Amino acid sequence: MVQMTLELADRWIWDFWIVDDGDDHHVFYLQAPKSLGDPDLRHWNVSIGHAISNDLNNWTILDDVFGAGPPGAFDDLSTWTGSAMEWNDGWAMLYTGTSHAERGLVQRIGLATSPDLRSWHRQNDAVLEADPGRYESLDLDMWHDLAWRDPWLVAGPDPDEALVLFTARLNTGDRYDRGVIGRASSPDLRNWRLLEPMPAPTGFGQLEVPQLVQLGRHWYLIFSSDVGTQSAERQRLGAGTGTYYLIGESPDGPFEMIDDGALEADPVGTTYAGRIHHQRSGDPCFLAWDRAGPDGTFVGRLGEARPLLVRSDGALEVAPTQRHT
Repeated sequence: MVQMTLELADRWIWDFWIVDDGDDHHVFYLQAPKSLGDPDLRHWNVSIGHAISNDLNNWTILDDVFGAGPPGAFDDLSTWTGSAMEWNDGWAMLYTGTSHAERGLVQRIGLATSPDLRSWHRQNDAVLEADPGRYESLDLDMWHDLAWRDPWLVAGPDPDEALVLFTARLNTGDRYDRGVIGRASSPDLRNWRLLEPMPAPTGFGQLEVPQLVQLGRHWYLIFSSDVGTQSAERQRLGAGTGTYYLIGESPDGPFEMIDDGALEADPVGTTYAGRIHHQRSGDPCFLAWDRAGPDGTFVGRLGEARPLLVRSDGALEVAPTQRHT
């Protein structure tokens, strides 16, 4: 089935990640059946879908990747947001998993590998878990879950090493100031060494779906935030729910915000979890999933690829959408 953008008649789509194998752009996305009725139930009825495109707008749906793992596995309740990259003559994917045993409250990061981006074999155990010496443990009086998710996998400065960024929370500070983007490095994707978290602005309870990307001479740290997880001061200063970015001169930072830091955000949260990707021309573009209509009604589809302008001062600007809800 080929279609413009990516909208499924029977399933909602939300967080996604894209890989270019040289022939096709592969998008992996979270999906859940619309027959659930309530979009909030999608998180516990989720699988990872897969589609390909040569232009980021006309998509061909392929077989699903996988859903929840076998009983007793760390991911036997849900498989959530991840990322993928080329690794050792094949491909590797890190993804988020939760279990029935912990009622989905504790998140861990798992690994799957593939020779061709189509057939995937996942490891039995999680490869990266929260370190209570630095990061918040499960404390329902402080936060609604143990945040350890949304791994963004990239090549490290050492060609034989990988780097991952992920959503996490520190174990000190005010409730809405603990959100950080954690970092770890690994020579084999199975054994990880935690690094210092990325420098982050205050007022964010969680910085979701991170991405690190270089455009020209600048590095950009992309993340998403829901206004309900922001401090009162951040809500007053910020643009709302959506995708934000920080800018720096090095992949290690320091990073700073330009103005309110919004790449695409508004009070309704029209789009969410945006990604920067390069078209075949080499030009950067922006994709996000459509989260809400003007009245706040849940949408659940992948929006179109839109041009991304890099201004002379490094600020980013996304072209307006051509699609109407």
